[in-house]
Amino acid sequence: MNVLHTIILGIVEGVTEFLPISSTAHLEITQQLLHITQSDFVKSFNIIIQLGAIFAVVILYLKKILSSYKYFINICIAFIPTGIIGFILYKIIKSFLLGNVYIASAMLILGGIVIILYERKQSNKLEVVSTKTIESLSIKELLILGCVQALAVVPGVSRSGAVIIGGRVLGLSNVVITEFSFLLAIPTMLAAVAYDILKSGLSFSKGEWGIITLGFIVSFVVAILLVKWLIKYIKTHSFEVFGWYRVIIGAIILIFFIR
Repeated sequence: MNVLHTIILGIVEGVTEFLPISSTAHLEITQQLLHITQSDFVKSFNIIIQLGAIFAVVILYLKKILSSYKYFINICIAFIPTGIIGFILYKIIKSFLLGNVYIASAMLILGGIVIILYERKQSNKLEVVSTKTIESLSIKELLILGCVQALAVVPGVSRSGAVIIGGRVLGLSNVVITEFSFLLAIPTMLAAVAYDILKSGLSFSKGEWGIITLGFIVSFVVAILLVKWLIKYIKTHSFEVFGWYRVIIGAIILIFFIR
């Protein structure tokens, strides 16, 4: 990986982390197109630079996090299933799932179909303004969201997409569950990065840490712009366009790599 590769990947991460289109899948596909070998360092790079995008959320939503003790506790409760599943499946995720472009492409398509079908089903219902909040969710509902988020250990599923659809099913509005998906990413990615560094990061060279730092900074800057845009977008739009994007890009990539 060189500096140009790192900047490109940082941009890809910043743009895709909070959209329901799977940042992991896009990073892996981009690396394949750039002919970057899926080494242990590259897999760790993919995990760690996501923290840059997450840091953007910390900056933008720090006041919200600190304003409600109940909200903070509910984030921690929802994180529990993801933390447990990620810890148990770490070796499988790192050795088999990460870097598998065929799995990522297939999951992009499958996830896209789920989003399209769900949004079309919702469009046929009478519009009801939801007043449900994250603070009002039960422990059972929070754990369900955590389990749904854990599906994103499979590249292509999309952590934010899974949480958003799960929250919508529980009766939360687009804006409320989208913001919660942002904030739930904080403990999730902090734990993932800390564990990955503990297992392999201490062996990185100074040059590799430099690449990681650059990717972190680029993803942070891009993510701040993306988050602000997304919140405005979902106030008047559904997520169906992202479903179609997933299906189309997943099919193109799958055909490309099969051929």
